[in-house]
Amino acid sequence: MTRDIYTHTVAGPGGQFFVTGKPEYMGQVLASLAVSLGPLAAGLGKGIHGQQASWLASLSLLGALFGAPLGGLAVRWGRRRTLVLAGAPLSICWIITVFAVSVEVMCFAAFISGFLVAIVQLSAQVYVSEIAAPSIRGGLSALLKVAGHAGVLVAFAAGAFLDWRQLAGLISLAPAAMCIVLWKVPESPGWLVLRGQDDEAEKALRWLRGDTADLQLELAVLQAHVITRPVPTNPRLLIEALRTPALIACGLMFFQRFSGANAFNFYVVSVFKETFGGTNPHSAAVAVAVVQLLSSLLSGLLVDSAGRLPLLVASSVLMTLALASFGSFAYYEEANPKTVPNLDWIPLLCVLVFTVAFSLGISPISWLLVSELFSLEHRGLGTALATSFSYLCAFIGVKTFVDFQELLGLHGAFWLYAFISICGLCFIVCCVPETKGRDLTEIDTAR
Repeated sequence: MTRDIYTHTVAGPGGQFFVTGKPEYMGQVLASLAVSLGPLAAGLGKGIHGQQASWLASLSLLGALFGAPLGGLAVRWGRRRTLVLAGAPLSICWIITVFAVSVEVMCFAAFISGFLVAIVQLSAQVYVSEIAAPSIRGGLSALLKVAGHAGVLVAFAAGAFLDWRQLAGLISLAPAAMCIVLWKVPESPGWLVLRGQDDEAEKALRWLRGDTADLQLELAVLQAHVITRPVPTNPRLLIEALRTPALIACGLMFFQRFSGANAFNFYVVSVFKETFGGTNPHSAAVAVAVVQLLSSLLSGLLVDSAGRLPLLVASSVLMTLALASFGSFAYYEEANPKTVPNLDWIPLLCVLVFTVAFSLGISPISWLLVSELFSLEHRGLGTALATSFSYLCAFIGVKTFVDFQELLGLHGAFWLYAFISICGLCFIVCCVPETKGRDLTEIDTAR
């Protein structure tokens, strides 16, 4: 168990409070691990869909597009409650897949699983951001991404020994386990205060912060925030409250989804084949999954010490270099098909650099910032808006890559993604705030 003397500043209606005490992180870590079973199930499902058929993955993505708005509405009735209510049918959905006897049933299960996964991931991100102390919020949020990548890797590894029905049965265990362990985990203290359940909020904080932490000031700040920031009923006021964080969150999601990740995923198998000769597609996918997992682990270790912005900037710079280099290599290869020497290591290096940069920075930190930027009373609606926009961009990004390639050539498509990545870097530097070590109420008040 980790214990530190800590002091962090949070804003209140009469100025600033200095919250001091000895936080015990074990409760927050356990709660985050329990919630991470949801993203683990999502990663497992992504792994099996990717191995079986691309149309199953497309249906899952389409289901997620419809599930995200409902998730934003559902978390208003409880973050933990939403996870349980979505996790149980998600487990049942995979059990249905085990016994599926027709393509129609498999399509239905893929769509519904994507629908429920979107709700689970949105609720998990909001929950973790609200229960974590500022000093470890980034690391605990990164745990959700780590769990997702671990799920993909486990699905790929298990796919070598299990058939798809057995693998679907394995996947059904993760959301079921999440529902069971969440009965022992408290609800989000912020949501409880928002609902006027102050006594329950104090009990939840005690479970999460430990017996030695001073809870009175933290609880007082939450209460003061709710009193001074009532939920606006006027549509104009609601739009004004959501406008800035929504523009930042949706901007991050746009640059994340149109960063070229889909393009590299499309070509990763051929790149590994050209570089390593006998490499099969399964081995290439496993190799990329390992790199993503290790990079997301590194991101979790650095995000609370280095900060969000440095990792985002480094990620964007490296992604731009990788995209531009891959495009240049493709252009040279197209222009000189018979004179290109043995340079297969260049596209391989580009793939690896891009994968590390993407998983280290913009991929996990975009989702973290989405949950941090919106105020408590608007977090469900705002996160749903950003998540829906993200899935929409993902759907469009997958469909437009081939069009870009036909219109601009392979090199032109990658140069276009490099240009978009540069624009994303400018957006990050000019518009995205640093939230490292800041309380969520402080972030909201500072806007």
